[in-house]
Amino acid sequence: MEKKNILFGLRPIIEAIEAGREFEKIYLKKGADGVLLNELAELCKEKHIRVQWVPVEKLNHLTRSNHQGAVGVTSAIEYVDVHEMLAEIPEGETPLLVIFDGVTDVRNFGAIARSAECAGVHGLIMPVKNSAPVNADSMKTSAGALSIIPVSRVGSIRNTIRILQNAGLQIVAASEKSELPLYKADLNKPTALVLGSEDTGISKEVLKMCDVQLAIPLKGTIESLNVGAAAAVMLFEAVRQRSL
Repeated sequence: MEKKNILFGLRPIIEAIEAGREFEKIYLKKGADGVLLNELAELCKEKHIRVQWVPVEKLNHLTRSNHQGAVGVTSAIEYVDVHEMLAEIPEGETPLLVIFDGVTDVRNFGAIARSAECAGVHGLIMPVKNSAPVNADSMKTSAGALSIIPVSRVGSIRNTIRILQNAGLQIVAASEKSELPLYKADLNKPTALVLGSEDTGISKEVLKMCDVQLAIPLKGTIESLNVGAAAAVMLFEAVRQRSL
């Protein structure tokens, strides 16, 4: 982990959060207590910052300095609000977004971001919990795409889907279990593509909210594509349809 992405100490981290600095995760000492530590924990909850309670050995591994039971990993990018993301879509362009629901592998995340930027996607939406971090590895895998494409980090994917649906977007699930093939779908509409985790796919709660479920027709014996490959296929089908 790059030392420049590390911030330690209760008061410095609190002040950084209040100043608007973005954090990927904050590690707090397991079993610790105190006014400042509780203040930091509440602030993280309010700001939807991931917190992990860990043994002191983990904190000592992250930094040899006097961390006071708190070490923060700062974000490599600046996140945007979903409403801001929608407002920044150029007039005359049909919205195309990607929603991550449980994609935790940094290489898959970075590869999808790269494909999304190449496909002209207007933004990526990821949950605070159960998501790959935006760190040096994902930045490298994205070939710089994560520095270009807007990224929003949200507390609730379901609430975000409601916002997008109210804004006129169709929510499309990538699911190999669907009977509707990708090539029969209408991706000319404002669309948000939902991608699930490698092992369990899209969560049942999120899947129920999707307007359309699409499957990529497969001819081989393996039942599904890697999520990064599936994302590229679906995104460039949208590009193809919108180019006609």
